[in-house]
Amino acid sequence: MSERVPPPHGVMEGKGAYNKHARIQASGVSLAVPFLESAARRIIPGPADQSIVIVDYGSSQGKNSLTPLRAAIGTMRSFLGPNRPILVFHVDQPANDFNTLFEVLESDTDSYALNDTHVFPSAIGRSFYEQVLPCDHVHLGWSSYAAVWLSRIPVPIPDHFHSSRSTGAIRTEFERQAAGDWEAFLALRAAELRSGGRLVVVLPAHNDRGSPGFMNLMDHANAVLAEMVAEGAISIGERERMILGSYSRKRSELLAPFARAGHFHGLSVEACEMFANPDSAWEDFERDGNKEALAAKHASFFRSTFVPSLATALGPTRSGEELGAFGNRLEVGLKDRLAQQPPAIELAVQAIVLAKLPAA
Repeated sequence: MSERVPPPHGVMEGKGAYNKHARIQASGVSLAVPFLESAARRIIPGPADQSIVIVDYGSSQGKNSLTPLRAAIGTMRSFLGPNRPILVFHVDQPANDFNTLFEVLESDTDSYALNDTHVFPSAIGRSFYEQVLPCDHVHLGWSSYAAVWLSRIPVPIPDHFHSSRSTGAIRTEFERQAAGDWEAFLALRAAELRSGGRLVVVLPAHNDRGSPGFMNLMDHANAVLAEMVAEGAISIGERERMILGSYSRKRSELLAPFARAGHFHGLSVEACEMFANPDSAWEDFERDGNKEALAAKHASFFRSTFVPSLATALGPTRSGEELGAFGNRLEVGLKDRLAQQPPAIELAVQAIVLAKLPAA
């Protein structure tokens, strides 16, 4: 029997699968790059003999970090010159696929490190709900989509796996957990940032109707899980434990820590904007009318992003082959349902820029 090594919540599907299928996240990241470039221009670099430190909080397998970090480094080079050392730390949980991350950094044509011999990438295998670097150490922080993941799942959700379908006291518990985790994330980053440093965080946002925008996809996946229980592919107990530890915050929730005093742990808000994030798979479908291709893209996105977290609920006697079979069955079932009635995914993304300003 193969060894079972389930990933913790928030770890993406390995072997480069997340890099390949995270098109939705990539398009959201592209909308936020101007905010990162602006933040990079406004850092206080400090003495010329001091290395610049950039941190990518929640890097996953690295592909979606290349373009923004290359843009930030290019912006910094315009005033730092070509020889100032720049240290780049990619932070993610220990179970992350760091092998793929380093392969991407070494060989991808978009890599920020290919043509700059004074840029030095490295990785840290630790949750960003812990301090990951020394105090007063970071010039520029970047986090895209990762802070949507909570540090823990507060309560089960009856009949669904996503917090957006929770109500009443259960929804209140998720809101409380999300608020506490956001404050913890900010406090830790405030400690790590040096005076004059900046932090840019990109997150999925609620659309104009107050929804995360992908709930049709989540509802179809929930229906497939019910089919799998009926087939005996998963047990009722396993299904009940399948809860995603993710939470899409509203703009007001992002700004709440700053509402009382205008700042939080020395951080102040320089910008907080929301944008519509077009779904490239749907745009392809509008051009070619290929329902099967659209369904395959959305199902692959779901699998690479969320299935590893759902798989943590499978029983401890499950083999590696059974874990793979779970992902295959869920992806195929989801693709079949989506192809019958393709839903548009109405997405939005928000970016918040935070500054740690010098003390008065």
